[in-house]
Order: sequence, then C-alpha cells, then structure tokens
Amino acid sequence: MKKLILGITILLTFSFANSQETKIDRNKIEEDFEQIISDIKNNYIYLNDKKVDIDCIYSNYKQKIKLIDSEDQRLLFFEYLLNEFYDSHVILMRAIRQSYRLDSPIFTVTNNGKTKIKNVWQTQIENIDLNIMGSEVLKINGIDIITKIEKFPTICNDKNDFETRNWITNKVIAGKYNEPRVLTLKLSNGKIIDFDLDNIKLKKENSFLTLSTINNIGIIRLNNSLGQNALIEKFDSAIDSLQNTRGLIIDLRNTTGGGNSYVARGIMSRFINESKPYQLHQIFDESRDNQPIIKRSWAEYVSPRNKQYKNPVVVLVGKWTGSMGEGLAIGFDGLGRAEIAGTEMKRLAGGSTNDFYLKNENLNYKLMTEKLFHLNGTPREKYIPKNYVSQSSTEKDETLEKGIELINKMTE
Repeated sequence: MKKLILGITILLTFSFANSQETKIDRNKIEEDFEQIISDIKNNYIYLNDKKVDIDCIYSNYKQKIKLIDSEDQRLLFFEYLLNEFYDSHVILMRAIRQSYRLDSPIFTVTNNGKTKIKNVWQTQIENIDLNIMGSEVLKINGIDIITKIEKFPTICNDKNDFETRNWITNKVIAGKYNEPRVLTLKLSNGKIIDFDLDNIKLKKENSFLTLSTINNIGIIRLNNSLGQNALIEKFDSAIDSLQNTRGLIIDLRNTTGGGNSYVARGIMSRFINESKPYQLHQIFDESRDNQPIIKRSWAEYVSPRNKQYKNPVVVLVGKWTGSMGEGLAIGFDGLGRAEIAGTEMKRLAGGSTNDFYLKNENLNYKLMTEKLFHLNGTPREKYIPKNYVSQSSTEKDETLEKGIELINKMTE
C-alpha cells in the first residue's frame, strides 16, 4: 500500500492484448473481490458519505463472478465495482478499450430531465469555433442521453440522486475508449447539430509553465505539472522575473492530473513571510474504550522561502482544476494571500490516496483515505470561489478577464 499525499497524477496502464486466450480462475477473482470489499470498508473515508449500499454491491457483484469468462470481463468487473462510488478519485489504475475515459473537455449538469453543457475546457482546446455553452445534450451516438445514463453499468448507486446522476452523465459523455463520442446538441438558438468530441484537439504543452504579462500583470499558467518536483525551480525563476509587476495571476485551469503537496508548498512559500496553516486534514474518527467518537484532524503549515512576492495575487480555477490544483487554490485562499476566481473546480473528494494491490489479479486501485478542508472548515470538494465566473462563451476568456479586473481594482 503506497501513499500519495494530497493529489493524484493519473497514469493508467492500458492492456489491449487478446484476453480471450487466458484461462480464468474464478476462485482467485473471488478472493480478490473479498479483498477489495474489505479494503473499501476499512479504508475508504467517504464510504458513509456515499449514497450506495455496500451490502448491495457485495451480493450483486459476487453473483457476477461466475459469469466472467475473459480477462477483459475480469478487469471491467473491478472497474464497474469502483464506479459504484461515483468518485473520480476511486479508480482502477489499468484500462482496456472497453473502459470508460476519466473525463472529457466538456462538463454537463443535469436538471429537470435536461442535460446542458455548463463548462468547456476553452483554455486547453485548440480548435473550438462554435459556442456550445448552454447547449442541451439530446443524444450520444444516436442514443438518448437519458437511456445512456440508465444503462450505465452500475447497480447499487442511486441514479436519480443529483450528484450521482451528474457524475454518471459526465462519465457517459467521456465515453469508452473504443467508441465514438458524437453528441446531438440543441444549441441555445434552437438549432440541432451533431458535435464530435473526438474532433476536439487539446493543446500539447511542452513546458511545466507558461509565462506572460499583460499591462504589467504577470501571468503564470501551470501546464498540468503539479506532480513534477522540478516545477519548483521553474516557478522560482518565473516569480523572480516578475518581482516588479503590479500584480500576479496564477492560472490553475490546466491541473487536471493533480500532483503533490511538496510542489504546492514550494509555490505558496514564495508569497508569505511567516509560517502559516493553509489547510485542514481529517484522518479518521477515533473512539477508545467505547467512548464517543472524536474526529482526529490537524492543520498543515507552509513556511516562507526565498524572496517574497508582495503584490496582489489572483488564482484562476475551473472544472479542470483537479486534486492538488484544488488544494493549492484553497491553500492560497486560506492563507489570505490571493483572490480566487473562476467556477467550481473538479470537486475530487479528499486529498490523500493510498494505492491498494489485489493479491492475484495484478491490478492496483486508489482509495481516498483522508479528507481535506479549507481552513474555514469547508470540505475541499465543496469549495466555490468567492469571485465566481459563470462561463457563458467560448469566444473570450471570461475568467482571465475577471482576474485582470481584480488586479486592477487592488492596485488602483
């Protein structure tokens, strides 16, 4: 069991071999099934928060073992079991062509029977030339979105629950690796079109960060690099070169892969002049000698380092600010060292993951073992920026505009 503090960098292993030729040992599958259920019961800190019956999972999935005839079915068995918890931090670290992708460049919300696009990963898309914000998703690959949601391969979670249904909807839209993702959209003007998600091209970043300035406002954009320890040195060089700017914007909207707290503390340490707490941890509920349960928690501190940047700071966040990116945002807010602007973040529950390994199946998976909170007590996954920006268009960067507006107000 290997611990990864505060973030998660997703490096899935893919297996595309012909699995039908491998002999399936169902006794070993059952042994590993018992292990994964035990691991979830004993270690998954969000188990009691989830609207899912672990006994339902146990009884239904145990019955499925006798139907497993191939390696692909074996892997999907464990993948779907973990999907019951509608938690994008709880994942199998191996995928096949029939597996569901982790996410997509759009985010939808389902309300009153309608699924609408709320966010588009605008800053990372090279070729978005159609404003699909607010569009209703009617179908995917010609099948009604409602039907796709209902047929999503989970058994025991409540697909009518708002949080669960939205998680499943976005998983359906992310799609399987071996299937197209053609969405039938009803645009805000009423026009109905087909929109192929696989035609979207994402920018490929070759550097840990991108540095620019606008009207003597420094902008540091982190390119999904919070898991790279060498980012600290690159960030130091950037912040040293921006010491004379009148304000700084740190763009965390491309941190979807998470990272680690060593890097996050390395960044925050350049903005304070004394050691300060930046987030709260809840490790577990403790009870001794049948006495009342007492929550065990602690505050994590960050200490100053090198020359401090003293001018106003704004941190930009969005739906692709994930895991350690979320931790960095609430950290800056908790320190009182930056204004946070943007939308809800990726809302990945918890912050500390453990790797668990199945004894027989050569598979590992992640479970959240620790909850993280803003210093004000707000769970990290529930945090909403004070300077909320409701994305309405893909034709301009509304969140960056808000960040510049905030810097201008603070430096008037």
